[in-house]
Amino acid sequence: MSNLDESIGKVLLELQKDDPDTFKKLMKKAQEENPELFEDEENRKIDEYDLEVDEHNKKIDEN
Repeated sequence: MSNLDESIGKVLLELQKDDPDTFKKLMKKAQEENPELFEDEENRKIDEYDLEVDEHNKKIDEN
């Protein structure tokens, strides 16, 4: 992975943590524009994990 890829990854992780709504919008737009990037098993697992994180974050916010 290049330094640029790593930097973009870090920015996306921070955005996901700090502003999950914007992150979701950004990822949805990326998926619409480049669906081939999101069509493998690893990405499916990442999507499932993201849903679990969202559910966990909601539980924390409720407490």
